Amino acid sequence: MEELNLIQKISVYALPVLLAITVHEAAHAYAARHFGDNTAFMLGRMTLNPLKHIEMIGTIVVPLLAVMLGGFIFGWAKPVPVDFGKLRQPKKDMLWVAAAGPAANFLMAIGWLIVLKLGLAMDGMYSQPMVLMGQAGMMINLSLMVLNLLPLPPLDGGRIVMSLLPNRQAWQFSRLEPYGMWILLGLLATGLLSVIMRPFMAALYGLFRFFI
Repeated sequence: MEELNLIQKISVYALPVLLAITVHEAAHAYAARHFGDNTAFMLGRMTLNPLKHIEMIGTIVVPLLAVMLGGFIFGWAKPVPVDFGKLRQPKKDMLWVAAAGPAANFLMAIGWLIVLKLGLAMDGMYSQPMVLMGQAGMMINLSLMVLNLLPLPPLDGGRIVMSLLPNRQAWQFSRLEPYGMWILLGLLATGLLSVIMRPFMAALYGLFRFFI
């Protein structure tokens, strides 16, 4: 990727970033409706239309800066509204609604792995773009999966932890939520976020490289 200019990098990363963030949020909406909450559906958020999920700063500006600066891709969309009180079994079903987003990213990473393998097998003008976009799609989706599984509310990993803890401990843990994004931004600014994510990313990359 280093040999690409900025325009080429944007061309390679644009579709994988947009899909990764859009499908992640849509997966939460589909899971919420499956378990009894129609809030996202009623608001038109249970859709793969990216225009319904785009958040200017998180979906466009931050990933663009990450591409320009050469850091790992970091971004977000407008969070899908979920009324956990409307779920049939709120505490239990919260786990599945939260896990739906990272699971979607993992499946998309597999899809981009297939694109990469097809690009390597082909010999034509589309071969290199498919390889580059496949690599980018894998990296983006695995990064977003690991990031969102960090046990910090309001990230998906924080929701999963809350669903698994006993009620009293879950309530105490949930009190971190107003500070969660500030903690995350602090970890990002100090470089600790990449330190935390690096071993998980290395393990996942190793797994995916095995199939290339």
